[in-house]
Amino acid sequence: MAAEVLVDFITSLDGYASGEGWPGFWGLEGPEYLAWLGEQPEVTYLMGANTYRLMSGFAAGIVPEGQDELRKEEEETVDELTKARKIVFSSTLEEPLKWANSTLVRGDAVEAVRKLKETESGILSTIGSLSLARDLIRAGVVDRFRVVMFPVITGATGSERIYDGYPDVALDMTEHRTFDGRIQLVEYRPACSSTHLSPPRPDRSLRPELVQMFDSGRTSALMTVARGRVSPLP
Repeated sequence: MAAEVLVDFITSLDGYASGEGWPGFWGLEGPEYLAWLGEQPEVTYLMGANTYRLMSGFAAGIVPEGQDELRKEEEETVDELTKARKIVFSSTLEEPLKWANSTLVRGDAVEAVRKLKETESGILSTIGSLSLARDLIRAGVVDRFRVVMFPVITGATGSERIYDGYPDVALDMTEHRTFDGRIQLVEYRPACSSTHLSPPRPDRSLRPELVQMFDSGRTSALMTVARGRVSPLP
């Protein structure tokens, strides 16, 4: 069987991958979520150079700015990553990679993942690596898209906006779950093979002036319908 490509993100509610001064998991992980992490199957991690430098630094004992030491949960996460197989796509890193179980791949990352998908089994999962994840989504090689959203808005301190530069992608939800009464998991599959989709067409049973507003791009008209200010034709 072909391997499955998973894009996997941990985010704030407003779509940031990290926030200045915040600890890992924004300090909001709970026992249910950590237990679920421990139940996940083994994967091969896909990452770019920036994520490799950051995570391998933690494995070597570097502590994030603003912290005196890694928290227990962060140490356990780094230990699991050290044990896992990792494929690193970079034209700037040099061999041999010092972090255990890491393989350096140069050249086109998308084509390399295509070949891995055809020749291997199991799960190929991104970790961080926003540019790599975006390229894989754009190329249509992603089978699953999973986001775990933490109950925090990082409008002032957030960095690494996840969805900037993404194509339009229609998604079908395959799973959702709440951990510890506050952490939300949602998982999707792309709805079709093409990531560049046409916008939905209006219901022609609507009043003509509403259809015209929709066609012209003024989709706020739909909100007017939702508020009951304009009624569809019977």
